[in-house]
Amino acid sequence: MPGATVVGIAAKDGVVLASERRYAYGNYVVSKNVKKVFKITETVGAACAGMVGDMQVLVKNIQSLIKLREMETGKKSKPNSVAKLMSVLMFENRLYPLLTQVIVGGVGDKPEIYVLDPLGSVLPDKYVAIGSGEEIAIGVIENDYREDITCEEASALAVRAIKSAVKRDATSGDGVDILTVRQDSSELKSIDF
Repeated sequence: MPGATVVGIAAKDGVVLASERRYAYGNYVVSKNVKKVFKITETVGAACAGMVGDMQVLVKNIQSLIKLREMETGKKSKPNSVAKLMSVLMFENRLYPLLTQVIVGGVGDKPEIYVLDPLGSVLPDKYVAIGSGEEIAIGVIENDYREDITCEEASALAVRAIKSAVKRDATSGDGVDILTVRQDSSELKSIDF
């Protein structure tokens, strides 16, 4: 499996999803500028670790299905609905699984984070890390996470966690993409290091 370090943090005023940009397969760096953080809707995003092609197919499918659902119902999709629908897509492919782990985060009634494995299990949490650098990143997050953390503090914490993982995980690196999702907007930014 390709390496990666991806984190998600639920803050009091939104959700932060962040990922480094290196795509390494074994000891070969395939690319230094891979997008692993995606907007699903204006208030829901996803971040993935694993095979890039599987990530892209899953994200395009879910974006299409959610857009159709929102047009039919006239309502915005909540993060738990997006996570459940993504879970169904992943479970339908269980015999030939999409080799990706996914963090879905967004703001519905409150900020929410869900982590999905390649077979579609959905686990809610307040913060999560996935990928080859997850053990290092989750240690940093657990040390500094608070219930009343703001999006700005969560963003800084996510960058710190990924930078710590990059120091020890050779398959992670080359900067960070950060998606900050709030009640009515989302912002994607990049940091080089």
